[in-house]
Order: sequence, then structure tokens, then C-alpha cells
Amino acid sequence: MTDATVLVVTGTGTEIGKTVTTAAVAAAAVRAGRSVAVLKPAQTGVAPGEPGDVDEVVRLAGSAVTPVELGRFPEPLAPGTAAARAGLAPVRPAQVAEAAQKLAASHDLVLVEGAGGLLVHFDAEGSTLADAARLLGAPVLVVARAGLGTLNSVQLTAEALRARGLVQAGVVIGSWPREPGLAERCNVGDLPGVAGAPLLGAVPAGAGELDTALFRTRAPQWLGPELGGTWDGEGFARGVG
Repeated sequence: MTDATVLVVTGTGTEIGKTVTTAAVAAAAVRAGRSVAVLKPAQTGVAPGEPGDVDEVVRLAGSAVTPVELGRFPEPLAPGTAAARAGLAPVRPAQVAEAAQKLAASHDLVLVEGAGGLLVHFDAEGSTLADAARLLGAPVLVVARAGLGTLNSVQLTAEALRARGLVQAGVVIGSWPREPGLAERCNVGDLPGVAGAPLLGAVPAGAGELDTALFRTRAPQWLGPELGGTWDGEGFARGVG
């Protein structure tokens, strides 16, 4: 596992396996004996009392994970828009940084899972997850799609990170198909180059539907050593190339 106490997890879009990837990183860390907290700055599209992303991480990774949610907005929109429409105060980057730092004082690893992509707005002023990462001085893990179009979105995210002086920890494919096509196989070799950062794992499609005990056992097999796992990136690339 990276030595970073706080790791920010973002995606190149929505519905790409970001929460399941966060759960896998948490599960691998717990298996290694580390105390873990997962922080969701803004949960959208979930009504009061309904389980959100942090609850899904705990379900998959185990009750040893400490879940924290800062803001919840019922409509499935960008956090800033959802907060405004609900008449609620938005979540600010400084709040995210403060909460993460408090959790870091009592946990070995804090995972901050964003909503959607890196530059999704938190508020009317256009604050983003990138601003929170900058305040924290934390590396950012990018979760990406496997197929066609992912190279462009990964490169755009990488350029946005560099422009803000942020460090990209690497890329994880959030949902690797059981039968990858030509685009998926080629992307495995191309992703590190366009990201300017290593490919650190590939979470299989449907992983979130596994029995929880099996998920926790297998999670380290989907992640590279930098994320506390045993996944062999070079071997994986040879196998699918």
C-alpha cells in the first residue's frame, strides 16, 4: 500500500466502478491489518435513510471500515446542483480536508471517494474534488473504464491533475469485462502512457455482486502492490495482449 495516509479516489465519469474499487482498496488494507476510514464528501441521488456509497464500501470491505458522509442530496445530479435544488448548504473543499485530516489522526488509511469525475462542482463557485486534494496534499487514484473512449478521458483527467500540481497515484480499471474485446485489450498497454502514471489494478466486472467474504479474500488479487495487493500488471498485460 502507498505510504499516503489519505488517498483521494476519483473517476473519469459515473458508473465506472469507483465505489467497488474503493471497497477493494479498503478490503486489501484491512486484510493487511490497517485501520481504514472512507469519506464521501457528497452523496447524491439517495434519499434519507437509504444506503449510500459509504454503506456499500462497508458492506463489501467489512464493518472494520469507518464510514463518514459529509453531505447528502436526494437528486442524482452534480453535488453543487443537487445541493442548490434541495435548498441545502453545499459541501466545501475545506470541510472535506478538515474531515479527512481528523480521520487520518486515528486511521492508517483514509479513502476520500468523490462523486463522478475530478472536476464535478461541489458548489456554485465551482469548487471541486481537486481543490480538496490540493488542500490535503493527497495523491489521487483514477478509476477508469476499460473500453473505447477511456484513453481520452484518462488523459484529460491526468492533464487536469498536473495543471493543479496534484500527484496521480495511478489508474485502476473499475470493471474489467469477462470477455474483453480488442479495444479493452489494447487499452491495457496504452493507459499508462496517456495517464503518465502506472496501471495499478483491474477490478472484474460484477465484483460488487460477489459474496462479501469472497470479495474480501479476492480484493488484493485485483490491485497492485502499491495498493496493498498482489496483482501483476505486467503479467496481466501479457495475458490480454
